[in-house]
Amino acid sequence: MIRKLATLFTTTGATTAGTAEAGREAPGPDQGAREAEDHAIDGSPMPMATRLAVLDRDPYLYLADLSERVISVFDDLKYDRADLDMMSGPMRERLMMQLKPLGFRQVSGMIMENKAEDLRVIFPKFHALGASPFDIARYTTRRGQDYLALTPTQTACHYIDHYDHGEAVDRVKALVIKQPINLFRLMDYLEDKPAHRAFQNAIGHIKLVQREAVEAAPLKTRRALGSMGI
Repeated sequence: MIRKLATLFTTTGATTAGTAEAGREAPGPDQGAREAEDHAIDGSPMPMATRLAVLDRDPYLYLADLSERVISVFDDLKYDRADLDMMSGPMRERLMMQLKPLGFRQVSGMIMENKAEDLRVIFPKFHALGASPFDIARYTTRRGQDYLALTPTQTACHYIDHYDHGEAVDRVKALVIKQPINLFRLMDYLEDKPAHRAFQNAIGHIKLVQREAVEAAPLKTRRALGSMGI
């Protein structure tokens, strides 16, 4: 998407969610703070993994993989093969807004940190235009307890690399009904290895699942964060 080039050079502080739907559907910071309870009923501290589940209440965010610690941020409904696959400023801002009530603070352009929990959410650096979406999760350095913030397409690539074929397909199907992916780009970067060759056979079915999701509520009226003209 050409608009991605514009958001690439904007500062995260100058970007906003902007869309009518974004304001209507998403919980604001105060609501997030109310929902992100720090303690269980018995007063014991609630695990951060449990508290992060509040992110799923925002229609633009998805706690996509709890065991491998991946958070996916909605990108768009439709794609072209040449579209950039990157975390735009408005996408980063959306996740940051919901992490702040959970005790996270921005310590760099790439990192949100909760010092009390010794936990970070990492936004991988944007690589070269021709970089594989599989490489983002593979080569971003992080500690075992840290989370990665990825685009939906990068999240699908992560599933293919980390799970057996059947589970990877099921996870991608669950993803695309919430956050469509760039199947063109994913197909272009499938590699000559068993897991990738097996996934190639499921592409047709996933295309159908995604198309049906995009044509139905609630996705059909959703717009990209920071889309042009807003």
